[in-house]
Amino acid sequence: MVTPAFLVGVVSAGLLLAPSFLLAATMPAASKPNILFILADDLGYGDLRCYGRDDVRTPVLDQLAADGVRLTQCYANGPECTPTRAAFMTGRYQQRVGGLECAIGTGNVGRYDDAVRLRETHDLGLPVEETSIARMLRDAGYATALCGKWHLGYEPKFAPNKHGFDHAFYCIGGGMDYFHHVETNGAPALYLDGKPIRREGYFTDLVTDDAIRFIERGDRKPFFLCLAYTAPHSPFQGPKDFRPTPLAADSPLQEQGKAPREVYVAMIERMDQCIGRVLDALDRRRLADNTVVIFTSDNGGTRSARNAPFSGTKGSTFEGGIRVPGIVRWPEKIPRGIVSEQVCITMDFTASILRVAGAQPPAGRKLDGIDVLQLLETNNPPLPRTLFWRQRRGDRTWWAVRDGTLKLVRQANGTDITENLFDLAADAAEKNDLLKQKPEEVARLKKLLAAWETDVKPRR
Repeated sequence: MVTPAFLVGVVSAGLLLAPSFLLAATMPAASKPNILFILADDLGYGDLRCYGRDDVRTPVLDQLAADGVRLTQCYANGPECTPTRAAFMTGRYQQRVGGLECAIGTGNVGRYDDAVRLRETHDLGLPVEETSIARMLRDAGYATALCGKWHLGYEPKFAPNKHGFDHAFYCIGGGMDYFHHVETNGAPALYLDGKPIRREGYFTDLVTDDAIRFIERGDRKPFFLCLAYTAPHSPFQGPKDFRPTPLAADSPLQEQGKAPREVYVAMIERMDQCIGRVLDALDRRRLADNTVVIFTSDNGGTRSARNAPFSGTKGSTFEGGIRVPGIVRWPEKIPRGIVSEQVCITMDFTASILRVAGAQPPAGRKLDGIDVLQLLETNNPPLPRTLFWRQRRGDRTWWAVRDGTLKLVRQANGTDITENLFDLAADAAEKNDLLKQKPEEVARLKKLLAAWETDVKPRR
């Protein structure tokens, strides 16, 4: 049997890592590392000082990068939040789920044909049958918690606790008022273990407080904590911007591409401060050395962000829409101060976490990601990757395939289709279109993309 070309990189890496999975499965609980996965929301590739932004103070994340690995070719699985979150939870391309290639709209709205169809049958969300990382880790002896944004389904049957989270304090949808915790339609959006809850305070702070309480609990189990901030996603509200009533739906502060610079910076800086508080909690409990800390963003930034040096923004498959910051710290395993050019994607972190935790997916559940942490631990040369993206909203679709350094970008608006080919090694900003110069490469990449679309076709 011939392996499809688009799976060669994954299959090769999977064969390489299989012995590690089997060895990890025998680890005693005392030796298993804690896992802290931190996800920012709409943070641009260049929005941190350690990634080149000079008008923001992010000392905590800058130090985290200095103490571990800063990834320069880290990608989100999608150019919007719901798709990337689905991929992280499952370790698989989100297209396999169905209906989650676009952010779920405020109030549980489907935004393209499959999502609309699933919404009509109350099925728009991540089904529990899609085995989540939380359930796999809980089965491996971990205490599990989600603190922050969910955005994987409004229906009760999609609640985080149904997916293996022992504890879940979360914002259910995409954009919630940071102080009043309602969506633009006025609906309450703050939940605790599947039920609406009221708490006073700035959401970034509340999420942090809850995460620290989880870390400081009396349970001696190793933990998996998914800390998913909403910052710096709109509405644009800094920690000092409290108003007695929620922002109106038509407030300029709701517009994703028009954040006041000082507010946007304040949101990032507060997130950085709060991450510092969480890391301090690890230090107090003497857990830092045996805790894997991963930081990334769910997609590229909006026009309010700094995506430099890349073109494009959130919602597109140009680099600015999908290239994100990525930082990993694991003092016991990964050397400090590394800048890595390893190409990786959100779902790779899932595969990595499962391996280091001694957890395995159920029989027949193939992961699409690879164990990127093992590559960093062994300081191997960068492994060439073939990665795919597809994002849909209304009658618009974005695609991309990256194979080595070549990248094909396609966009369709109705029947209007545009294609571009770039060599990212020489043109990371995607300014020099090679489409007409390399027709054979275009045909090859389109063939890879078509085979991938067939492979990830959803069953529902």
